[in-house]
Amino acid sequence: MTMVVPRRRSAAFTLANLLTYGRVAAVPVVAGFLFWPQDPSARFAALAVFVLAAITDYLDGYVARAYAQSSALGRMLDPIADKLLVAACLLMLAADGSIPGPSLWAAIVILCREILVSGLREYLAELKVGVPVSRVAKWKTAAQLVSLGFLIAGPAGEAILPGTVMIGLTLLWISAALTLYTGWDYLRAGLRHMMDDEVR
Repeated sequence: MTMVVPRRRSAAFTLANLLTYGRVAAVPVVAGFLFWPQDPSARFAALAVFVLAAITDYLDGYVARAYAQSSALGRMLDPIADKLLVAACLLMLAADGSIPGPSLWAAIVILCREILVSGLREYLAELKVGVPVSRVAKWKTAAQLVSLGFLIAGPAGEAILPGTVMIGLTLLWISAALTLYTGWDYLRAGLRHMMDDEVR
């Protein structure tokens, strides 16, 4: 009698990973709507897609933990999806003037930190050293997403909530400060392992 072995579902198609794929797919959609920054309907459409993508940032982690769907692919793709979404929005908002003048420095700090951390993670991965995500890093991500939400709403949001843009810019600077703090944590960890490696 031939035993039928049930096929295991690929880890690539778990619900947690599908949510992450959805966040990646949302990036060009949000950027596409922001090509019409003066059109309030385009602004609100971009905001709706962005909010859904931001919600998946919480949901994919929750689903992975609650239903034991954690995978190497998910751990790799999750921070990449976050960085893609944040970077694309920052660039589009800088291009249309939603992030004006001096506030561009906050956006530059955020983008430079993401590049720095990505490089450090790659280096530490070669040493098989993991760097856990701190609580401050989670606050940083939350501040970034909320600030970008207000800035995406932009002038269209002002008609509903006066001060929308100022709230977004204030939170952007707060997230930039948190970005510097967490970036230093990663850099310090990387430098420590570099020094240990040279001593050996």
